[in-house]
Amino acid sequence: MAAGIETRHGPHGTRYRASVWSGQHAKLIRKTFTSMAEAKRWRVDAAQALQHGTLRPPSSQTVREAAEEWLGGARDGTIRNRSGRPFKPSTVRGYERTLRLRVYPMLGHARLSDVRRRDIQDLVEHLLRNGHTPSTVRNTIDPLRSIFRRAVRREDVAVNPTHDLEVPADRGRRERVATPAEARALLAALPDEDRPFWAAAFYTGMRRGELRQLRWSHVDFGAGVIVADGTYDDGGEIVTTKTAAGTREVPILAALAGELLEHKLRTGRGDADLVFGRTGSDPFVPSTLRRRAIDAWTAAGLEPITPHECRHTAATEMRAAGLDFKMIQTIIGHSSVTTTFDRYTHVSREHLRDAGEQLDAHYAAREKLGKKVSGA
Repeated sequence: MAAGIETRHGPHGTRYRASVWSGQHAKLIRKTFTSMAEAKRWRVDAAQALQHGTLRPPSSQTVREAAEEWLGGARDGTIRNRSGRPFKPSTVRGYERTLRLRVYPMLGHARLSDVRRRDIQDLVEHLLRNGHTPSTVRNTIDPLRSIFRRAVRREDVAVNPTHDLEVPADRGRRERVATPAEARALLAALPDEDRPFWAAAFYTGMRRGELRQLRWSHVDFGAGVIVADGTYDDGGEIVTTKTAAGTREVPILAALAGELLEHKLRTGRGDADLVFGRTGSDPFVPSTLRRRAIDAWTAAGLEPITPHECRHTAATEMRAAGLDFKMIQTIIGHSSVTTTFDRYTHVSREHLRDAGEQLDAHYAAREKLGKKVSGA
């Protein structure tokens, strides 16, 4: 028998169990093969991997156990995101639901150290075969990425199996951007009590959660700014903004100032009260607010819009007005100007017509200059 390889005979034929000793972990690492040659090759590769620290004894922890441990740490703040900030409660709740519904049934029982890239790729393909959207597939893989990143850092596994997956691109996202005329028509069709919220969404670009927790003490009519420094998530918790850039001052445009002043007089609320709440202390219910808006817009024959699409609209109009990307990034509250540039500014047909007119004027001026030069 070759050193470190045990020959075993059974009903399914001969098997060869190779082993190497990990002095660092004081454990024997074993693996079984159907041929002696494979077992020998593995022992050579395993010995080199131990020297380089890329081979470790398998962990007995399952994917479900590792996930539950990760969720607990994310809830209490001991496990943080890659920016070093605590995970938002809504993110943790979303991850918990995704793991329970789509990951545990296929991978929950598997040992963490036994999971390979092909296992997670199988999960991706299983979800697609069962009609899940690319967005749902990507959202399913996200918590696994976080769990395995932590496992690699803790040296529970040597390789992160979520790397280099073939995940479908999410190109189906609707990103409606309203023109200024459409925005005015949409606002005019709304009930008086709902119009101020949608006007704020259109003209500030603030997130729905930020508007949901906005209080009158953060609306400074004298300075002409709104201070955004937190958000209500869908679970009803007040959390800090997504990044440090999220805490900012947003200008109050003239079209919005009148709506807000009328709303304040109509509700009679004080500085400590919510601006758009059902009451001064109870935030509005997003689904209820949106349902009333859709009913009003449908009755008026208008295409509905979402608060997030209002945010896209605001950023696009800021760019059309000539604001540079750094200023738009500051007002919108992005940590990276790349996000503002790639995802939150859109080119409408109106903007293309303006560009065409500018190019026509440019070529006409060049032609006129050329004639003068040739005439001289």
